[in-house]
Amino acid sequence: MGKTPLISAISQEKKNTGSIEFQLFSLTNKIQRISSHLEFHKKDYLSQRGLQKLLAKRERLLSYLSTKKKNTKSGEATS
Repeated sequence: MGKTPLISAISQEKKNTGSIEFQLFSLTNKIQRISSHLEFHKKDYLSQRGLQKLLAKRERLLSYLSTKKKNTKSGEATS
């Protein structure tokens, strides 16, 4: 299960791998992989910490994206 075909398919579509949407997509895939790893290795505390950090980062990105979308919608309504 390689990640390069998945990334290339998405990056060809968007041509911007640094976008917030792509970062969220990438983080979600990493979170799913680590979660499945932790189902088999329950005492892998380093992976648990990494998962917590990724979840926090995804939450921050989602918060940023929602405020960004609110600002663009309010800016379009006033224009």
